[in-house]
Amino acid sequence: MDVLVVEDDEVLGKALRRGLEDAGHRCHLANNGARGLSQAAAQKCDAIVLDLMLPDLSGLELLREVRSRGIQTPVLILTALGSVEERVAGLNAGADDYLIKPFSFPELLARLSAVSRRSINLTSQHLCVGPLSLDLSTRRVTRDNIEIDLTPTEFSLLEFLMRNAGQVLTRKMLSEHLWDSDWEGVTNVIEVHITRLRGKIDRDFDLPLLHTIRGRGYVLRGV
Repeated sequence: MDVLVVEDDEVLGKALRRGLEDAGHRCHLANNGARGLSQAAAQKCDAIVLDLMLPDLSGLELLREVRSRGIQTPVLILTALGSVEERVAGLNAGADDYLIKPFSFPELLARLSAVSRRSINLTSQHLCVGPLSLDLSTRRVTRDNIEIDLTPTEFSLLEFLMRNAGQVLTRKMLSEHLWDSDWEGVTNVIEVHITRLRGKIDRDFDLPLLHTIRGRGYVLRGV
């Protein structure tokens, strides 16, 4: 997952980036509201972690502007402002969730995963990555208009890779997506599914789409 963290506290910002990266995510850090708005508008992120008390532009102002531009990236507010009125204001401005400082990092990760899953469920039923196409409504997969028959597990795996195209996904991230958010079983079973999926979407075509990034995981890229 690509996460934008908008936080002006340098120590906390670096700690959040380190924790997110250790959990297998990519993190972009903005230390004020103006930079946060610019990055939210310019790059595709899967989620935004947003402080409310920011220089230049407050978190609420940033959030309202993001939503007014039609940007629907899930936003988790992370702030010391914890009154009922402040939480209501944040949610009414367009936040998807609200977490009060001090906080538990595992809870932050769980909440990010939850808002990301809710966002995925609301997104388009049709995905395309280069010549590869996946239709969730009909569960039909094609490449260059040639239909590809996938098992339910392969279909779910491909959907996750396509929704995160261009992003390296670790074996643990793939395992947790397929089976359970707290799944801690042996992750080499992912290699079996990846091998089978690669054989179906790449074997009979000139250019590969599914790539192994040694020591990190897998990434799906359009040609």
